[in-house]
Amino acid sequence: MEQKLTIPEGYNIVMTYLIINDCAKFITFVNTVFGATEKMRHMLDETTIVHSEITIGDITIMMADATKDWEPRTAGFFIYVADADATYQLALDNGATSIHPPTNQMYGRSGGVNDPFGNTWWITSVIE
Repeated sequence: MEQKLTIPEGYNIVMTYLIINDCAKFITFVNTVFGATEKMRHMLDETTIVHSEITIGDITIMMADATKDWEPRTAGFFIYVADADATYQLALDNGATSIHPPTNQMYGRSGGVNDPFGNTWWITSVIE
């Protein structure tokens, strides 16, 4: 008998789960640069996030602070934004380093950065 898949509202069938250094600072970074909204934060102690969730658009990203038991696990992201150039610059202004400045590609205007937490972001806007 086939079972029906049930996913809680606000979640996706596949979600990224990051284990990073300075999780609280990462949350501030994605809020400032990409307009993320923090959904929840659970603390292990006063400084260590054991589980947190943010949303960017309709996507949920889960994360936690790296610890002696859980080494960092970062990711690469491709994100659509309204203005690739402005968002790319905002990322740089908030501590990211450039991989490639925005240029016109066949799929849109796109540039890449490494954030201060070890993740790669390909920031892209559609060319009208």
